[in-house]
Amino acid sequence: MKMKNQVVKLLKPLLDLEEDHILSLVETPPSREQGDLAFPCFQLAKQFRKSPALIAGELADKLPTEELAAAGFAKAEAMGPYLNFFFDRGQLAKELLASTVADQLADYQIGAGKTVVVEYSSPNIAKHFKLYHIRSTMIGQALANTYAALGYQVERMNHLGDWGTQFGKLLAAYFKWGNDEKIKADPLSELIHLYVKFHEEAEKDPSLEEEGRRWFKKLEDGDEQAVRLWQWFKDESLKEFEKIYRLLGVSFDHYLGESYYGEKMEKVLAELEEKGLLEESEGALIVRLEDKQIPPCIIKKSDGASIYATRDIAAALYRYERFNPEKILYVVDQRQSLHFQQVFGVLERMGYEFARRCHHIEFGVMKIEGEIGSTRKGKGVLLHEVLEQAIKKAEVIINEKNPSLANKKEVAKAVGIGAIVFNDLKQHRTREVNFKWDEAFNFEGKTGPYVQYTHARISSLLRRAGDLKIEPVTHAVYEQPLTWEIIYTLYQYPSVLVETVKKDDPSQIAKYLLDLCQLFNRFYAEERIFVDDQNEQIAKLALCKKMALVLKHGLSMLTIEAPEEI
Repeated sequence: MKMKNQVVKLLKPLLDLEEDHILSLVETPPSREQGDLAFPCFQLAKQFRKSPALIAGELADKLPTEELAAAGFAKAEAMGPYLNFFFDRGQLAKELLASTVADQLADYQIGAGKTVVVEYSSPNIAKHFKLYHIRSTMIGQALANTYAALGYQVERMNHLGDWGTQFGKLLAAYFKWGNDEKIKADPLSELIHLYVKFHEEAEKDPSLEEEGRRWFKKLEDGDEQAVRLWQWFKDESLKEFEKIYRLLGVSFDHYLGESYYGEKMEKVLAELEEKGLLEESEGALIVRLEDKQIPPCIIKKSDGASIYATRDIAAALYRYERFNPEKILYVVDQRQSLHFQQVFGVLERMGYEFARRCHHIEFGVMKIEGEIGSTRKGKGVLLHEVLEQAIKKAEVIINEKNPSLANKKEVAKAVGIGAIVFNDLKQHRTREVNFKWDEAFNFEGKTGPYVQYTHARISSLLRRAGDLKIEPVTHAVYEQPLTWEIIYTLYQYPSVLVETVKKDDPSQIAKYLLDLCQLFNRFYAEERIFVDDQNEQIAKLALCKKMALVLKHGLSMLTIEAPEEI
């Protein structure tokens, strides 16, 4: 951002364009030989009535060497229709390597004074945390971390699935087949057993479905027995969820489940009625959305019970009124796309401009060895089992590679969980993920452990340097192609975070970390670091130190630990 702004300052006096417009045009050339930043002149052809190449040449001639140097550039030259800017490598290297990541990010606080609400994880109570729940949980956590790093006030929201017809079914199953002692012994397993049994029996006796609906209506009406049991099921579920969240390093500012918005739904219904948006259809109340070319949104079912669209509308209004956010992000899988189109569509029809600030951050479903899990059918791999297996696998590898490591258990936990999380986040979020055990536990190649091992290797080099004062020095080593590529990549790190929030896609960070690791490993293979020339040695170690800082920060954005020794 800083150097792009310098380009803007240099060009503004020469162009009849707004600063923001100039900034939006500045881009990064595909190779360093073509410069470090480029300004395309295509859009100026009509204004100047000249070819873009001629305009680029004339702009280059109008930029004095002393002004370029003061802005941190060695030169600016025309290459066809582009005006390419070349950084003063020595100056940038010295400034960059002397800075912390926080220093770098200081120029990129694009969220200062703004709030973003991120809704993620949001599991259903009375059900185990399955492996496929990791997608919403970790994508949401990574986005929340990255928005916060760029200055946003982030409200982390766990919108628990603690309301709806499924709880009526669970209550009906409890009264038919429930056993309190079994539930107390293993709450979630027994509740899931009841839920699965309900659907198995309902296939033989469809009247059970109506019984489930009746029990949910009783719950909504505040029936004392129904509410007491529902609260018990919810409390036991949260205890189990918290164990998983602690293991993953995930945290929330708010646990506001669907039930929280129960009392707020009447206000929504009254407002829809007042604005003439409610219509009756086959006994249900709906809002038509033909203007969006999507089916109508059901607001209240024919039996008088609410539906989760109503609760989501109430939740959106609550968040808008309480936080006035720049954005509300819903990190929910792509199968809910129509649901969110309907919810946002109803908000727009109600006249709320903030509906345009609501975004469904959809992601592809996760399959387990090619099959989608389903709680209703009793399928799905438990997340805690996968994490435990990953930790054991990491422990075996560490015992083989470094049996004398002091804190093996902590490191195995960091590496094992890192493998599972990175395996998910390195994928573009919209891709369908097919979880395969062998691939997830492969610690070679483009994996989380590869990034963690690289960070640990750099940390080892820095420990080997002992008391040597590592600080940036002016040295010719920074001018070499590979070294400059590393410096330029380190310089780009804040831009990667900006791109991550622009696209709401944490894979931008994961891919960047893999690229940086590959550059370090090339550097490590091609260069001797501990050389006789102390200045050269310090220069190389300063570069390594900066790489370690960025790798650690990048992993923290993905909620992955960076052990200093593995």
